[in-house]
Amino acid sequence: MSGTSETLRNTLPSVPPVHVLGGFQTDFARNLAREGREIADLFRDVLEGTLDAVSVDASSIETIHVGNAFGELFAGQAHLGAMAATVDERLMGVPASRHEAACASGSAAVLGAMSDIEAGRYACALVIGVEQERNVPGDVAARHMGSAAWIGHEGEGARYLWPHMFSRIQEVYEERDGLRYEHLAAIARKSFDNARGNPRAQGRGWRFEASAFLEDDEENPIVEGRVRRRDCSQVTDGAAAVVLCSAAFADTWARRSGRAAARILGWGHRTSSLSLARKLELGRSEAYLFPHVRRTITDALGRAGLADASALGGVEVHDCFSVTEYLAIDHLGLAPPRRAFEAIESGAVARTGKTPINPSGGLIGGGHPVGATGVRMLLDAEKQVTGRAGDCQVAGARTFGTLNIGGSAATAVSFVVGAPS
Repeated sequence: MSGTSETLRNTLPSVPPVHVLGGFQTDFARNLAREGREIADLFRDVLEGTLDAVSVDASSIETIHVGNAFGELFAGQAHLGAMAATVDERLMGVPASRHEAACASGSAAVLGAMSDIEAGRYACALVIGVEQERNVPGDVAARHMGSAAWIGHEGEGARYLWPHMFSRIQEVYEERDGLRYEHLAAIARKSFDNARGNPRAQGRGWRFEASAFLEDDEENPIVEGRVRRRDCSQVTDGAAAVVLCSAAFADTWARRSGRAAARILGWGHRTSSLSLARKLELGRSEAYLFPHVRRTITDALGRAGLADASALGGVEVHDCFSVTEYLAIDHLGLAPPRRAFEAIESGAVARTGKTPINPSGGLIGGGHPVGATGVRMLLDAEKQVTGRAGDCQVAGARTFGTLNIGGSAATAVSFVVGAPS
């Protein structure tokens, strides 16, 4: 990677700050179909929970941004921007739109809301991430989610497309960097351990014997290629929402509520090819396998005025598979290039380590309702820097990062959230 692409971007134009008042996450352990409920119910629950959690009236919401990837496929429902007003008529007439960026759909919705606030169009925005996935059989769910790949060009012979695709990434890391399965097993175990402290995590009540994390075809069978059962994130129904606002709105809210708002200090957003094969071909000789993911992170850090990721109190990253968290640790630069496993072996990314990764349980332990994941990450980061993360709290966290990716790392979005000033 060239020196230019590694330079943190501290000379970007100044824009008005965007504040995060807080939000709400539904219980990711729920199964809507078994409850006789539908995606509209997720909207209703997350709307009510969010407005109550942040003590903001519906009349204050000036714009709505919805993150959703697969509404047409799982729920047969498109045009989800209009769903908020459908379930809460107090939002009738409020401009709303839906954003799709595969698993980064929620973060794309956050970026859209930020743009509205930074431009001065609106002072208060509601961002909702939502997905229903547990209403179809597992193989059907896999096909639906496979639509985020380059259809007709990759993974055609795989039963489960995404495990197949990320197995290829795992293979490259094994060949290039000396990744061993014990490193991935440590990531998965940490995810489930952390999830036990998260009252909204899908896997909070799950318990596994140590053998469930071994290369054991009985206890931890292969799903596709090199990817085993415990390496995989969960198929999940869920929603998360946050309220974003201008500095002036945050000041008024703080005087009324007695709470100060967190701030989005930096952001990064990059998109590459749909083709995983092409990305791997271009990245094999680079210091970082996916240079655009590295630049996404350094863009966010640079905008936040941070020297590197070690300055963060922790990071919520996209662990759709254990190797994806390994990819995140690598691209965050928490160890020297091609030696990310050192951060795992040293305990640096444990919840009590130097830079905790996924204290919430992440996607593996916490759940992965695709369109909600990016919003959930931002909400958890906000909770960390305001000291409201409960049993998942990282002591002394003043800044917290996120890294959300979509597809085969085709889209990457990163945020840095700071404590109230």
